[in-house]
Amino acid sequence: MRTDRGINTPADLRGKRLGIPEYQLTANVWARAILEEEYGVAPADITWVRGGYETPGRIEKLSVSLPPGVVVESAPEGATISGMLAAGELDGVMGPRAPSCFERGDPMIRWLWEDPTAVATAWFQKTRIFPVMHVLGIRKTLVEAHPFLPGAVQKAFEKSKALALARLTDTSATKVTLPFVEESLRRARQLMGEDFFSYGLAANRHVFEWFLRHHHAQGLSARLLTPEELFHPATLEAHKV
Repeated sequence: MRTDRGINTPADLRGKRLGIPEYQLTANVWARAILEEEYGVAPADITWVRGGYETPGRIEKLSVSLPPGVVVESAPEGATISGMLAAGELDGVMGPRAPSCFERGDPMIRWLWEDPTAVATAWFQKTRIFPVMHVLGIRKTLVEAHPFLPGAVQKAFEKSKALALARLTDTSATKVTLPFVEESLRRARQLMGEDFFSYGLAANRHVFEWFLRHHHAQGLSARLLTPEELFHPATLEAHKV
């Protein structure tokens, strides 16, 4: 957010112009849903300006049919979202990462919240939701030929995650070039449990229900999907022999 637009709370975003790389990006779906449900700021309360963060000309990769009142404009030809924010042509930016003008330390640009992690932690404690970002898809033709494949792939990724977490826990040689990795890992487990990046439907049904409801309300899915429709039946149960 720019520091000269009187934006101190989410409610102050009403009537503002926010830059976005794409409207349908998952991170933006989550952010708009949280703004609406927690703070009463609807997508129609904001004018959205779509464009490339650092390179002009980014387009919406999927066609979207937006609800009445939602306004999405395209950035001017040759303009970037980061450049427009730095020049004061936007009030803020919403996206999966911060624009370069913020990363360079522009004094006119700041986070909406002074401590985003504290706000996100409080929201998780309230809702038990940690936003899901990515899914893994397998071609139907492959599954038809190999019905065991979805379950096998899920098991492989579960094993990969377990190996990664075991290595993170080994503090004799840090696996990430970042200070306080073990302390961060401990805090995450205290907040979210041992399996803080849980896979599959069972542990995340409430997360998918919340997300799918807002995804449909934002005009990004033609009908309200159920969580079960996102998962192949072979991934819904496991057996040990």
